[in-house]
Amino acid sequence: TCLRNLNCRVDCVPTPHGTAVPEDVARALDDRTACLIVQHPNFFGCLEEVRQLGELAHDSGALFVACCDPISLGLLECPGSYGADIAVAEGQPLGVPLQYGGPYLGLLTCRGEFVRKMPGRLIGRTTDRNGRECYVLNLQAREQHIRRDKATSNICTNQGLLALRATVFLTLAGPQGIREIAELCCRKAHYAAQRLCEIDGIDLAYDRPYFKEFVIRCRDDPVRWQQAARRAGFDIGPRLVEAGCPADQDGLLVAVTEQRTREQIDRLADSLAAAN
Repeated sequence: TCLRNLNCRVDCVPTPHGTAVPEDVARALDDRTACLIVQHPNFFGCLEEVRQLGELAHDSGALFVACCDPISLGLLECPGSYGADIAVAEGQPLGVPLQYGGPYLGLLTCRGEFVRKMPGRLIGRTTDRNGRECYVLNLQAREQHIRRDKATSNICTNQGLLALRATVFLTLAGPQGIREIAELCCRKAHYAAQRLCEIDGIDLAYDRPYFKEFVIRCRDDPVRWQQAARRAGFDIGPRLVEAGCPADQDGLLVAVTEQRTREQIDRLADSLAAAN
């Protein structure tokens, strides 16, 4: 509704080979484009050419917004290093269990020049007069109790408990722990893809680098493979046609995280091979 009221339009660039084609993105950009939003890894789990896409956005005068998997940042470059002006992420992987769609928490950060335009409250770390660490509201000119009519802090939701849970998770894992989790996700996903593609009738859909999600092509009805996996106790993943890709009738989106074991992956592959 807000976009319609502002007379804005959202253009989606297709990803015929698993990622956006930079030339197609360039054609979609012009001097009226507000921003280019790129998911990295994207919906299919593939890694986009983010640095090149960011340059295209900036060349047209648009902002570059990166949508990330926070766990992937244990391995991949942080958004700021490849030119993102704004970065957003879903915080569910940070120690928050799957809860039937929510509630979860969102992550938002930006370059310093945009800080005064951010919604929500900004909490900064400092020291008191006794040298003890403490936390305070930063840039209080943004706050409702100072200038109610121009405040940006009143545009926020209270996800404090989930943010606290994510903070505890990050504190316990630390930088090395996040890297290890990311490596486990990536290695196990690639192992699962290798095992599944050994089965006659299943192929990897895209010849692109991927992180923890990947798409497999089924040469016959993918529902049959879903049912075979379900009988073995696995939810292998949704069909792409169910996930909003109506033209893709034979694709299955598979996700493998650090919580899956090699034995589970082997059991899934063996059960599908036996049902073939």
